[in-house]
Amino acid sequence: LDNSNIMAPSVPTDTPAAAVAAADPHLWLEDVLGQKQLDWVEKVNKKCIDAVGDPKETESYKRIKDILDSKDKIPHAYRIGNDENGQYYNFWQDANHVQGIWRRTTLSSFKTKDPEWTTVLDLDAMPPPANADTAKTWVWHGSTLLDEGPLKTTTRTTTTGTPDRALIRLSPGGSDADTCREFDLLAERFVEPADGGYALPDPAKTRISYRSRDEVLVGTDFGGDGSTLTDSGYPRVVKSWRRGTPLEEAVTVFEGEKTDVAAHMYAFHDRGFVHEFKLRSITFYTSKYYYRSLTVEGISETTADEESTPFKEVPIPEDAELDTFADQAVITLRTKFEAPGNKNAFETGSLVTLSISELMDNDWSNAVAIFTPSDGRSLSSTTECKDYIILKVLDNVKTNLEFWKYDLASKIWEQQHGGADAAIPVGEDVSLHSHCRDASSDNTLWLWRDGYIVPDTLEIASADDCCAKTERVKSKPAMFDADGLLVEQRFAESADDGTRIPYFVVRREDLAMDGSNPVLLDAYGGFEISMLPGYSAGVSA
Repeated sequence: LDNSNIMAPSVPTDTPAAAVAAADPHLWLEDVLGQKQLDWVEKVNKKCIDAVGDPKETESYKRIKDILDSKDKIPHAYRIGNDENGQYYNFWQDANHVQGIWRRTTLSSFKTKDPEWTTVLDLDAMPPPANADTAKTWVWHGSTLLDEGPLKTTTRTTTTGTPDRALIRLSPGGSDADTCREFDLLAERFVEPADGGYALPDPAKTRISYRSRDEVLVGTDFGGDGSTLTDSGYPRVVKSWRRGTPLEEAVTVFEGEKTDVAAHMYAFHDRGFVHEFKLRSITFYTSKYYYRSLTVEGISETTADEESTPFKEVPIPEDAELDTFADQAVITLRTKFEAPGNKNAFETGSLVTLSISELMDNDWSNAVAIFTPSDGRSLSSTTECKDYIILKVLDNVKTNLEFWKYDLASKIWEQQHGGADAAIPVGEDVSLHSHCRDASSDNTLWLWRDGYIVPDTLEIASADDCCAKTERVKSKPAMFDADGLLVEQRFAESADDGTRIPYFVVRREDLAMDGSNPVLLDAYGGFEISMLPGYSAGVSA
C-alpha cells in the first residue's frame, strides 16, 4: 500500500527535533491521540479498505467475532473447609452481575452442567463507596481466610476446622488502593466494628492478614499523611491490631526502610508448624527475610508485640525467594549459590529444600535441589498440596509435571512417577491448583488443560497417582473441527552455533510435507516468558 502521498507535519529545520525526524520520519506518530495522527490513521485505513475491502463484511470476521463474544466460561471454584462438607466458592461476573458476586455450591452440584449457586456477597447490590472522590462501584480484590491451624473446637470454629471469618478487600472503582472489612462466613454478612469486626474504610495500599482469631497484622497509610509508606507508596510500617480496639491503638512491630519497595510481616500455619516472617522488599527482585518459629498455642495466646521469641535474619541470597513446606524451607535461586557446608554449588534457577532450623543455623549440609535447570529445561511454576510439591517443568517448551513427596518422619523428599498415563501430550499445556483454599488439606488437585486443538478443560485429579487418572468436570465448547489435525514438536538448528530451537507444528495428518504449503508463523520470547501451547479459536476457525 503506497502511503507516500500522506505526509508527516513539517518540522522547522533548525531544531534538534528536525534531525531526529529526518532519521525517523514516522516519529511524529508517537503522539497516538493527536488529531493530526488520528487523521492520518483514518486516511490510511480508508486506502486499505478501498483496496482490499472491509474485513467486517467477511464471513471470517463474523465467525471470529462470534467466537470472541462467546459467553462460555469455566468458573474457578475452591473449597473453604477441610472436610467433604466444605463449600466451593467462586467469584463470578457476567452481564447480570457486572461488578460480580461471591457465591458457593457443593462439589456434586459444581460438577453438573448448571450448578445450584448460593450468593454470599453481591457487589452490585452494595451501597456505593462513601470515601472515594469519583468511584461509584466496588471492584473485588479478594479474600483472606482465618486459619487457626490444627482442628480444634472453639465457640466459632467447628471440629472440621472450617474457617468462619474472612477479610474482604474491595476497591472503589478498581484502583490499587482498597478497603477491608471482616466477613462472617457462617452468617454471610459483614461484621460491624461495633461487634468487634475489623474494618479499614479508607482506601489505601494496604497489606492485612490474620495472625490469630483476635489479632491481625496490618500495614497501611496510618494517619493518611504518607509517613508510614515507602517511597514507592506501599506500606513501610506493620502494626499488631487487637480485635475490639481502635486502629490508633495498634502497636508497631516492624518497620522497613523508606527506600524499600514495601515491608510486610505475616504468620501462618503449615502442616502442624507455625512460621512467622518479617519481609523487606528492597527492590522488585531483592528482599531480606527475618524469621521465628512459633507454636500453635503460642500464636493464639500471645500477640506479636508480646511474643518474646526473637527474629533472626534468614541467611539466603537477597535475590532468592523463600517459602515453607511443613518444617522445610523451600528456596528458589535466581543466581548461582555456594552454600556453606555443602560441597555442591546450587545453580541459577534451582529449587532447594532443607530444614528451616538448619537454614537458620546457616547449615546447608543436608540441603538438596529437587530441581536443577539444564539446557532447554527450566522451572515454570510450583504447586503444593498436603504431601507433595509439584513442579511444572518446561523441557524445550514442552510441559512436564514432576511430583516430589515429603516424608516428615525421615525428612526425605522422594520423586514419584505416574508412568505414561501421567505424561502431558505434545501441543498441550496444563496448570495445577489445590482444589481447597487450604492446600495442606489433602492431595486433590484441579488440573486445567488446553492446547492447540484442545479447548479449555477443568479436570479433578490426585497427586497420589501423579495425575495419571483425571475426571473431566468442565470444558468449553470446541470452536473449530479438530478431526484430522495433529500437533508435533520439531527443532530448527541454528546455522551459526548449532543451537536447537524448538517449535510446534499444527497440521492435517494427511498433509504432504513437501515445502509447498502456506504457513502461519508465530513466535515470541522475552521477559523470561515462554510461548506455550494454548487454544486459539480465532486462528483455527
